Amino acid sequence: MNKRPILSVRNLHRTYQSGEGILTVLAGADVDIFPGEMVGLIGPSGSGKSTLLHAAGLLEKPDAGEVYINGRECLKLPDDERTQIRRDTIGMVYQFHHLQKEFSALENIMIPQMIAGKNTKRSQQEASRLLAIMGLTERSTHKPSQMSGGEQQRVAIARALANKPQILLADEPTGNLDPATSAAVFQSLFDLTRQEGVSALVATHNMALTQYMDRVLTVKDGLIVPYVRSATAPTY
Repeated sequence: MNKRPILSVRNLHRTYQSGEGILTVLAGADVDIFPGEMVGLIGPSGSGKSTLLHAAGLLEKPDAGEVYINGRECLKLPDDERTQIRRDTIGMVYQFHHLQKEFSALENIMIPQMIAGKNTKRSQQEASRLLAIMGLTERSTHKPSQMSGGEQQRVAIARALANKPQILLADEPTGNLDPATSAAVFQSLFDLTRQEGVSALVATHNMALTQYMDRVLTVKDGLIVPYVRSATAPTY
């Protein structure tokens, strides 16, 4: 394994104002993600998983801390440079697919490529390739309303990888799916990230998915620590 992390979060702090005062979510969180590995981040809702992913994905600025991508500190960069890094280096998958409902599966995967400057023909070829890997070639012309929840989420995963990011950040990517569909979609996520050589940090409360992970972390008292399974450990 390359000893230099592709993503490094250092001393991340994040608090929110709540009805009862200040809620501390992250209190000096550190995490390293190395090239080619899939890391699970588990914990109950509200524990700070999404906050960490949003900061790591340069979507939200923490109260303090640093986020390094390929050794470059990114939080202090101008907005346009952060946007370019998100577009070119980071793929995001959320609990809800967020597909554009007026466009087909193929077009949804083409759009981020064309925004990045790729021409229509190349965008279509790459979208078709990803749909084939995900087993969705026959759904390429279907709009989201014509697809099942599992199919929609597989399109969202393909879209997240369309610009060949180095890092995939997935926030409860199967949280809206039934157990059988969840397992199938996550298998697709695992297979595609491995095939494309993408590093992944996946937040989930589904402990069954941790079998796919190279490492599993959890949020404890605002810090990121290795998860150690025990007989009395929560299942989330």
